[in-house]
Amino acid sequence: MLDIMRKQKESIIIKIVFVVIVLSFIGTIFLVWGKGSDGIGGKSGYAAKVDGTKITLEEYDRAYQRIRSMYQQIYGQSIPAEMEKMLGLKKVALDNLIDSLLVIKEAKSMGVKVSKDEITATIAAMQMFQKDGVFSFELYNQLLQSNRMTAKDFEDAQKGELLLKKTRQVIKDKAVVSDEDALAQYKKENDKLDLEYVSYAPADVLGEVKLTEAELSDYLQKNQNDFKTPEKVALSYILLDPASQAAKLTVSEEEIQTFYQKNIDRWQSKDGILPLKDVKDKVKADALRQKAAKQVFELAADTLYKNIKSGDLNLIAGQLGLKIQETALFAANAPAAALAGEAAVIKKGLELKQGELGGPVETAKGIYIIRAKERKAATVPPLAEIKPAVEEKAKAAKSVDLAKQKAEEAAKQLSTKADIKTRTTGSFGFSAAGEIPTIGAAPEIVEAVFKLTTAQAAASPFKVGNRWYSVRVKSRTEAPKTEFEKTKEELKKKMLPKKQEDALASWTKELRAKAKIEINQALVADK
Repeated sequence: MLDIMRKQKESIIIKIVFVVIVLSFIGTIFLVWGKGSDGIGGKSGYAAKVDGTKITLEEYDRAYQRIRSMYQQIYGQSIPAEMEKMLGLKKVALDNLIDSLLVIKEAKSMGVKVSKDEITATIAAMQMFQKDGVFSFELYNQLLQSNRMTAKDFEDAQKGELLLKKTRQVIKDKAVVSDEDALAQYKKENDKLDLEYVSYAPADVLGEVKLTEAELSDYLQKNQNDFKTPEKVALSYILLDPASQAAKLTVSEEEIQTFYQKNIDRWQSKDGILPLKDVKDKVKADALRQKAAKQVFELAADTLYKNIKSGDLNLIAGQLGLKIQETALFAANAPAAALAGEAAVIKKGLELKQGELGGPVETAKGIYIIRAKERKAATVPPLAEIKPAVEEKAKAAKSVDLAKQKAEEAAKQLSTKADIKTRTTGSFGFSAAGEIPTIGAAPEIVEAVFKLTTAQAAASPFKVGNRWYSVRVKSRTEAPKTEFEKTKEELKKKMLPKKQEDALASWTKELRAKAKIEINQALVADK
């Protein structure tokens, strides 16, 4: 530890877990001071190269695990794979490492440095290392050792974090909110607009869509899956009824007792578990049904196994003394009436090849042994057979494009002040939710139109729901500038943080644009 801190030892060790702090700095140790940038001691390969400097797999893995842990703490549970993919945590982790490396490299050319005093002050201010409000070297050293981290590594990491923070702050400090910026924001927040607009939805133009035979054929070719007839199967089957076997069986007192114990929840009443003597007849009947079902299933399975290679359901039916039943061709979404509700049988039947035997399949009705008598693959019928359906879908798709096209044409007409029929919104003010009278929630439109002047139109249409809007400012009622002068400085203070963040984001983007960055795509790809 630094000399100044070593003079401030305390006698009592407070055991505090500070894994989050260690994780926060661990990536910086490697990036800033090069303990992994050349791959020494790390895994082979690299996550990315930035102007020839490697970000190793080890560095990336630490950063990824760190950000994943942060999200787990936020949600209080493990992050599901779907959510992790949606959040893009792999890319976020690697982007953070790349940006940090670029900032560190730029810090040197900017002359930004971190002194020992700054590191000392920062670490001494961390509450986890304090006892009674004063830094404790003994506590500091104990916590580092318990987390298998040396003082030098921790201080180097802290130095790296401070260097990143100072460099970024230099860029932020250059950001200035001008009077013009403040006035624009003031006007945005206080002016009132009345818009005129033209809108088109696919339903509005559907009647105008005309398609040729060639266009319909092309649509069918490109969207075959939408028109395929479903796969179908015709089954032959035999059904074994366990109830007929139950009449021939008996169950012992021991079997009744065992069944009762294994299924004790069945005998629950509002007063608790019913004793066996009160439900013995029902237990016996259920035990008999289960025993019969088991024996019938085993009989079906054994008979099927012995004859399965033959594919001969007649042979199996003869051995079991049963009659074969048959269905016509049916699809999964329209099963044969005889198999209504028999989802397991239908699923198994659709899995069989033509002539193949399958089963046994047990359902509430009994035990099935089935054979795929005939199969009909999914096919795309000729256009002539399904023309109305193809035309309906093709027109719907074309109407979406036509609605947008008409809105784009309207936007041009509004820009040139052409005389076209419009609707108006009435007067409204800016809102973060983007509410516009007669249009609804449209944040994108609100952000755009409050930058426009009277009679000025937006260059392109906006999509809100399934409708496209082309808009022009009909009138703008400006707020008094006298009020602006009174609130200008306060408004500037309120705007400054965002201005600084925008400046930092823009600067970082420029660094990326100038740098030669090679990313290991396989590493960050969603799987």
